[in-house]
Amino acid sequence: MEKALPSIPAKRYFTIGEVSELCGVKPYVLRYWEQEFTQLKPMKRRGNRRYYQHHEVLLIRRISDLLYDQGFTISGARNRLSEQALEPTDVGRADGAAAGSPGPAEPEAGDAVAFGAAAGALPAEQLRAELMMIRALLSA
Repeated sequence: MEKALPSIPAKRYFTIGEVSELCGVKPYVLRYWEQEFTQLKPMKRRGNRRYYQHHEVLLIRRISDLLYDQGFTISGARNRLSEQALEPTDVGRADGAAAGSPGPAEPEAGDAVAFGAAAGALPAEQLRAELMMIRALLSA
């Protein structure tokens, strides 16, 4: 994918249509990826409507990058995501920053980034990605 993806708005939940536009992937591909990637589990509401959270949008951008830009097979992308979940040094790359989304400039990370920088802790995006990886491991 040569063109830059739009930045992710400061919302809690995204519909499958919104995620499709944000990630440059058709909705039927997103539904298929749910079956292939266990880390991708959007919340389902009435009528099986899918609602994706911010970390899932980042994960979809990462999967898209692995499959379309880096040329991985689905099996290879699944293995790479699993490896990155186990290696804490690769967490910074797993948050979708390589997919073209501006990291610290996003509105939803504003307060956390300022506090993390002042306290000398991990960057907020890295901490968020690490927590999401732990969550994915625990839910599997």
